[in-house]
Amino acid sequence: MTDRPDGHAEDPRWLDAADKAAWTGVVAMVMLLPGRLEAPLQREHGLTLFEYLTLSHMSEAPQRRLRMSELAFLANGSLSRLSNVVKRLEGRGWVRRSPDPADGRYTVAALTDDGFAVVRAAAPTHLRAVRELVLDRLDDTDREVLGRIAGTLALSIPPTGR
Repeated sequence: MTDRPDGHAEDPRWLDAADKAAWTGVVAMVMLLPGRLEAPLQREHGLTLFEYLTLSHMSEAPQRRLRMSELAFLANGSLSRLSNVVKRLEGRGWVRRSPDPADGRYTVAALTDDGFAVVRAAAPTHLRAVRELVLDRLDDTDREVLGRIAGTLALSIPPTGR
């Protein structure tokens, strides 16, 4: 509850049946989907979903290199979380970090050839899960609506710790 200017508490805006159905669906998707997407990556490639997304975004970048701050944004993670993951990926020989040659205040993460091979091997596993769990269950209109809704919600959520 929030206080009104007169000092009295405001009643919450309770959810009606349609609101509750929409919210319950969002919560179920947010809570269940990451684990379902991660399980085959873990089982078949020893990767977390966040590790895969980190490697995948680097694989799609020019020269397979991204500033850490941009990579954190693309992978939907904080810079500190990304730093920990990239350190682990560096230890496996899949990523190298170095100062940005254009501006040494920034750090660039570069995907190694071994890291690229890992992404190429894991991509079919990830794509199968994405299609099976989400995309193939929707028709063209639903996919378009889902993309629009997800984009709207993602843009309205303020980043934390970035």
